[in-house]
Amino acid sequence: MPKASSFSRFTRGVKHTVKAFASTKHPVLVHIVPMRRCNLACTYCNEFDKTSDPVAIDVMLERIDKLAEFGSSVITISGGEPMMHPEIYEIIERIRHHGMIAGLISNGYYFQTEKVKKLNEAGLDYLQISIDNVTPDDVSKKSLKVLDAKLVNLRDHAKFKVNINSVVGGGVAKPDEALIIANRARELGFSSTVGVIHDGDGLNKGLTDREKEVYKEIKSKGQSSYARWNWFQDKLVEGEEYDWRCRAGARYLYIDEFGIVNWCSQQRGTPGIPLLEYTQADMDREYITEKWCAPTCTIQCVHQVGHLDAWRDKQISLSDYNKRNGSGLKKETVAQVLGAK
Repeated sequence: MPKASSFSRFTRGVKHTVKAFASTKHPVLVHIVPMRRCNLACTYCNEFDKTSDPVAIDVMLERIDKLAEFGSSVITISGGEPMMHPEIYEIIERIRHHGMIAGLISNGYYFQTEKVKKLNEAGLDYLQISIDNVTPDDVSKKSLKVLDAKLVNLRDHAKFKVNINSVVGGGVAKPDEALIIANRARELGFSSTVGVIHDGDGLNKGLTDREKEVYKEIKSKGQSSYARWNWFQDKLVEGEEYDWRCRAGARYLYIDEFGIVNWCSQQRGTPGIPLLEYTQADMDREYITEKWCAPTCTIQCVHQVGHLDAWRDKQISLSDYNKRNGSGLKKETVAQVLGAK
C-alpha cells in the first residue's frame, strides 16, 4: 500500500478519535508482538529473549484480521525487536488494509535507508524509538551515539511520524543525558516524550531530585501532541498515586507472541485468554472492573487510552462483577451493571 500523506494520516486519526469518544465497544489501541527476540539485552527490560522464532506470517495476519473484526483503531507492533521479523512489511500492510492506524516501537538499530523506504511503502503511520543514554553502558545499548546515523536516515527519508522517547529513573546512570536526547530529537524535526522507568510489574520505582528536574524540563520543551497526554506522570514523579480508570483488556489490548490477550506488557497472563477466543463479553468485563496495579502504573500508552473514558462509567471490583455474573446467571451488560449501582 503506498504511503498516505500527512493530511490523510491526520484525518484518519481524527476519525478514529471521534469513534473512540462515540463508543466504548472497541479497542482503541492494541500492542501486538510478532516476535519476542531482540538483538539487545537492556538490563531493565523484561520484554525480550534471545532465542525465540518469529510468529508465522499467516498466524500474524489471522490475529490482525481478528482485531479488525473488533473495530480496533490503532495497532502498534512491539517486541522484542519487531524489525527482526522477516515479514514486518507485510504485517504493516495488513493493518493498513483494514483501515487501522499502523505504529511500530523499535530500538532503532534497523533503520537503514532501504528499510525506511520499505516502511514508507508498507504504509507505516508512526514510529517510536526509546533512547536511554548518550553512550552505551552496562544498562543499555540504545544510545544516541550508536543510533544518530539511523535518526538522520529517518529525518531524510521517513514519510511517517517519528517520536523519540527518552527515559529517567532507576538504572539510567546519567539523567541529564535525557535532555541531550530530547534536544537532538527536536533538532531532527521529531517529536519527543519522556518516560519513567518502571519495575517488573509496571509500577513506579521513584525518582531522585535531579531526575525530577530533568523530567520537568523535557516536558516543558515538548510540542503538544497526543503522545504527550502524560500528565498522570506528574503525580508519580512526586511519589504520589494517580487515581484513574484503567481500561486494559478492553480499550487497550496487549497481544503477546502466543496470541494471548494481556492487560499490558507488565501484567502478562491476565486475563490470559487467546485472542481468537476473545469476545465482546470479555471486553465488557475488563472495561468495567478495577485493576489492582492502576494507582502506581507508569505504562504511558495504557494511561493515554484511559483518558478517553475518564469521564464515564465508574469501575467496580472484579468480585462484585462476578457476583452479578455468577454461574447460571444471565450475564449483564455494562449498562445494567452501572444501573444497578
